[in-house]
Order: sequence, then structure tokens, then C-alpha cells
Amino acid sequence: MSFIPDFATIVQFAIATFIITITPGPDMTLFVGRALSQGKRAGFACMSGALSGILVHTTLVSLGLSALLVASPAAFFALKIGGAGYLVWLAFQAIRHGSAFNPDARKAEQAPFFKNWATGLGVNLLNPKIILFFMTFLPQFVSPSDPHAGQKLFFLGIMFIVLALPLSIPMVLAADKFAGLLRRSPRITRIVDYAFAGIFSAFAIKILTAQAR
Repeated sequence: MSFIPDFATIVQFAIATFIITITPGPDMTLFVGRALSQGKRAGFACMSGALSGILVHTTLVSLGLSALLVASPAAFFALKIGGAGYLVWLAFQAIRHGSAFNPDARKAEQAPFFKNWATGLGVNLLNPKIILFFMTFLPQFVSPSDPHAGQKLFFLGIMFIVLALPLSIPMVLAADKFAGLLRRSPRITRIVDYAFAGIFSAFAIKILTAQAR
């Protein structure tokens, strides 16, 4: 089939996807944090939202629309401000509402599935570094002269999601189990609040320093 890359390309892409998936990012931080605070259902909701964002990025790259966004300094700057601001807001929520990361309150304060999904989607879509990443990562595995380049880019994007699932799911399940430790130690729970706030803030700074190259 014309939209499927050759076997060697698929193997190379699978190895690269594995390395990328296990590298911490704001989306991973979010769904692990939600699994700790609200349980695995919330973690999976955030994870599915983030993966939905990957699908959107893949579509934009395959259609060439991401390049147009990055080429506009004003649009790229607005995206950086929005993405960084969103992460700072999540950091503020972690500090202000420490009980949100308290396993004792997980059932009482659990947000609806769609709300957690939307949060995961937002973290992914508002991250300009992900746009830049997919603009530079996916095209490496497809020749620009290939008449089916757009279809192959989309196929690889879907493959990225499929390969990321068996790596991301255990992280959510492990975080859900780790919540038992937090339940026994309020001090550790509060440390986790500040740790997640610090991580989100650090990613916000990284987003602000992203350059459209």
C-alpha cells in the first residue's frame, strides 16, 4: 500500500518513538499527576487527550499547515504565551489546591472524564515545541519527492500513537498504585504538589525559549 513506508523506515521510526515516549514532557507529567491525584481513570483521560493532540499535530504536519503557523512570528509568539500560561496555571492549581493531589479526596474531587481529556489536549496543542518537533521529526522518515508523502506522514503519526500506548499505560497504572504511599504520608503528598508545580513551571520556561527554526 502506497501510504505505508518500507520496513526499514518503520523499524527506525519505532526505535525513535520509544526513546521519545519515555522522555519526560508536560503531557506525561500531567497524566501521571492526575493518576496520582484522581486515580487511573483521570490519568487515562489526560493521556487520551494528549494523544488526541498528537493526532491533530500529525494532521497539520501532513497538510503542511504547521509550517504556516511557525512561519508567522505573531502566531508563534501567541502560541508560546498561551502554552506557557496554561502550564503556569496548572502549576498554580497544584500549589493552591493541594488537596487535588490528595489520594484521600480522589473520589470526591474527581473531574469528569471530558474535562481531564480536554486538559490533556490543551497541554499538547498549546505546546509549540511539539509542533516544531513533529515538523522536524516526521519528515525525516519520508522523502519530500514522494508523491504519497502526506499519507505516509499521517500513517507515521498514527503509528506514533499506537506505539506510545503500551509505554504510557504502565506509567498511569504505576502512578495509581503509588498513590497508596501518598495516602499514608501527607508530607510526601505536599512535596508531590510542589514537585509537579516546579516541573510545569520549568516546561513553561522551555516553551517561552522555543525558537521557530
